[in-house]
Amino acid sequence: MAGGEQRIDKWLFFARVAKSRSLAQKMMLSGAVRVNREKVSNAAKLVRPGDVLTIALGQGVRILKILDPGERRGPAPEAATLFEDLTPKPEPVAPSAFPPEPEGYVPSPRPPNKRERRALDRFRSNDENG
Repeated sequence: MAGGEQRIDKWLFFARVAKSRSLAQKMMLSGAVRVNREKVSNAAKLVRPGDVLTIALGQGVRILKILDPGERRGPAPEAATLFEDLTPKPEPVAPSAFPPEPEGYVPSPRPPNKRERRALDRFRSNDENG
């Protein structure tokens, strides 16, 4: 490899971003990958250490800075050394507007059926009467 350059589809495969090179090529064709803010439509685009990739995945967007071209598709710890993840951390979720559930509460996996609903109605009407 001249100057540490490598095809982008090969790098995505080695870095375990894509499961196969053909899936990496499909990512390029769909416009889901940008190199240094420029859309990539060709899987043969050469990338080098220092390039920043913006990848739109199903669960969100990842921003990766290439540190090393890589030699092979190795185990995940080895693949993690090929890039630095610059993806911002998600913002903390605001507390719920609903009060906390009482201790021991288990939500029902389904709505009550006709028999259970009538039993609840009888229970509630007896409770209101006193």
